[in-house]
Formats: sequence, structure tokens, C-alpha cells
Amino acid sequence: MTWTRLIVLPILLSCLAAVVSSPEMTAQERRASFPSDATKAIQGFVLAEGVEASLYAAEPLIQNPVAFCFDEQGRMFVCETFRQQKGVEDNRAHEEWVDDDLAAQTVDDRLKYFRKHLGDDLKKYSENEDRIRQVVDRDGNGQADRATVFMDGFNNVLEGTGAGVLARKGNIYYTCIPKLWAFRDANEDGKADRQLVLHEGFGVRVAFRGHDLHGLTLGLDGRIYFSIGDRGYHVETKSETFANPESGAVFRCEQDGSHLEVFATGFRNPQELAFNDYGDLFTGDNNSDSGDLARWVHVWEGGDAGWRMAFQYLADRGPWNQELLWKPSFAGQAAWIMPPVENLGDGPSGICYYPGTGLSDSYLGNFFM
Repeated sequence: MTWTRLIVLPILLSCLAAVVSSPEMTAQERRASFPSDATKAIQGFVLAEGVEASLYAAEPLIQNPVAFCFDEQGRMFVCETFRQQKGVEDNRAHEEWVDDDLAAQTVDDRLKYFRKHLGDDLKKYSENEDRIRQVVDRDGNGQADRATVFMDGFNNVLEGTGAGVLARKGNIYYTCIPKLWAFRDANEDGKADRQLVLHEGFGVRVAFRGHDLHGLTLGLDGRIYFSIGDRGYHVETKSETFANPESGAVFRCEQDGSHLEVFATGFRNPQELAFNDYGDLFTGDNNSDSGDLARWVHVWEGGDAGWRMAFQYLADRGPWNQELLWKPSFAGQAAWIMPPVENLGDGPSGICYYPGTGLSDSYLGNFFM
């Protein structure tokens, strides 16, 4: 694969460094600048016996975090968003374009109706950006003390939310509609200097805010897995086109971006993905606010979880509720769907599988949500 080297004006980098991570500010001063509200919030946590919680990072080190990961050296990478309702929109606030949104088949179609409905106001969608922040605990005391802007400039009218990040062998993978990115920091200065678009064409529709490109995780097969909500996709590779504008999906590809596959489909918003020790993939998928419940789903290859984006605009959600497609398997249920294992409360988001280190063995074999 061919990497594109990033060239940034030194004056810009100097300004960012001064704002984000001033070299004159000591670790002690950083810790002193943490807002007291974050610490107070921890005091309200209800923790299981034997579990403790502490503050790792807060403003000004990080802002508006959506997702994060750690690399092999313990450096944290954080997706930060500043485009909510300022470029990353929601159909509930734009009834004027819902018909056009439902008709869109490609990301370019979305751009066309943006121009149609917004006119000159479209330029406002580029005034704010999403970015990736690198956060480091230099002295190893359990609290982050340095942050740099690893990569920014995600302010195209079609972009956002940047909602997934994965570190692997020097590559930082990033999902930000409409693209799956890979970045590298060759000179180890905390800022990306090489970039590569692995795939693009995700996020055909606006749908609901938060139904993003996300869920980056590494499978036991060494491939990258990621997900999209029901904003749909139209992704063209050298050998194949993957198109489904009305459904969320789980994808996988090799670490260099090759051999892209649609692993499973029919989701509403499978925000995070996690594997267990046996390589079984699971996700939590959102409910549609119509009496249905969110779902804990065992995701198998070729499966269809049953949701279609257009169901959201039917008063009773159509077949979704009429046929109880959101319920765990029962006698008489539609045979074509991949039913959930269990129903959950509202809005499952963060998910991880306990790797067997750091906590009591009583957590072995458990997922955290």
C-alpha cells in the first residue's frame, strides 16, 4: 500500500503544541488543572466489591471523547468531536430532507441534497472539525500528563463523527464517515505524518446522529473489524462494490485494507464490537424508541439482524415490531434473521471483553458494557 506523507506548516504545529501541550506546564500543574467535577463524578459511582476507579484524563487534556484505545507502548488515542449538530446532523432536526435522505444511494447523493436544501449555509458545516488526540502518562503514576493533537482537519461537509480508533503495530486506524483511515507517526513526535485511506463510501444517509462508522477492533484472525449504523454504505474496491444504503453492518479487512468483506448486516447502530476467547463476535445494538428493546447480539458471518433504516419512519416500525424481529429466538420467529441473544436497556455503547489481567478471576469469561 502507498502511504501519503503529511506536510504541515511548522507555525501551525507550534500553535497547536502551545495550546494543547505546553512544554512549560509540568505534570503536577496538569493534574492541578483537572476539573473538580470529574473527580466528584467518580465519587458517585457504584462500584463492585474490590473495584476502584480513578481519574486518568480530563479537560484540558481531552475534550468531547467518543472512543479511545491504547497502543503497545501504553499511549492512549482519543477520538474527539466538535461537529455535533454543526455538520454531523440528525434527520429529526431536518424533516425537509428526509425524503431525499431515504432516496440516497451514495455519499455523493447526500452531498447533492445538502447543497439543494442548505445553499450557502452548507459552508457552516466546515467550521468545526473532529480530531484524534494522543494522551500519555509520562511518569507512570496512573494519570495522563501530556496530550498532543495526533491528527485533525476532519471538517469536510460529509465527514463525521470520528467514532472509532485502533492502534496496531504503529498504525492508527480511524473510522470517520465516509472513510476508514490509517495513520503513522514515523518520527515519534506524537503527530501523524503519513496517512492512507483504506476504504471510503460509508454514511450514505444522515439517519440519526450517533449512527456512525465505529467499532474498530482486531479479530483473532488478525483482521480488522469495524461497524456502521444504519446510515448505510456504497463502497467500491478494485474488484467489488458493497452497497446497502438502508442498513447497518459489520465489516472486516486485512490490516493493509485488502480483502474487504461485509461480515454481517441488518443492524441499527452496533456501536462497539468485542470478541471472546473463542473468536465469537458480539455487539450491543440500539432500540428504535417504539417499545422495542436494545439487543445483545452474537454476530455470525453472513447474518442479518433484521433492521432497515426506513423502519424508523413508520409509526409502528413495520415488520420490526409487527414480527418482533428484535426479540430473542422464539417459536414462529422469522427464520431469516440473526436473533439477539438477549434484550437490554436503552442505548448500549462501550463494550469490551475481559482479557484476564488486572481484575479478579471472577470476571473471566465476561464482557463489560
